[in-house]
Amino acid sequence: GKSADWSGRLIVSIAAGIGLDKLTAGVGHDRVVRVMPNTPSLVGEGASGFCVSGGVGDDDVQLIETMLSSVGIASQVTEPQMNAVTGVSGSGPAYVFLIIEALADGGVAAGLPRATALQLATQTVLGAAKMVRETGEHPGVLKDNVCSPGGTTIAAMSTLEQNAVRGAMIQAVQASANRSRELA
Repeated sequence: GKSADWSGRLIVSIAAGIGLDKLTAGVGHDRVVRVMPNTPSLVGEGASGFCVSGGVGDDDVQLIETMLSSVGIASQVTEPQMNAVTGVSGSGPAYVFLIIEALADGGVAAGLPRATALQLATQTVLGAAKMVRETGEHPGVLKDNVCSPGGTTIAAMSTLEQNAVRGAMIQAVQASANRSRELA
């Protein structure tokens, strides 16, 4: 049949791993945007990264930012940075789901009913994220504010550091970004 006429239209792609060069070749012009959304967009709390080809103007960028902001936040990045976006916010919800599940499991192990542990863990992650966003404080400062000398939280932080939780999170982001690069 007759192929679609894409001439002059702003093309927005959420296809993972398909670069701007392939997209522009496919549509025949360079007014193309690549977007990496994430699943929290479904509840209005998304974190999307996007990059643009040479034919995308300021009005187009403003339109994309408005569109993505309707379901969360949007950050414009360069195309090589899209793999890092995939590692941080594209795959990131799964990391946080794992953390919530682990916090709840810890609560159950310490004696809480499952439903209570899950409710507390979920709200704790939500509240902590909101504090980072709304206070503008670095997460390290907020963490230090919770850690009393010789207290329960610093004892827990020591255990997390001994188990390389920070390093595992960094490696998870890098593994996701590397896999995104390979898929492209």
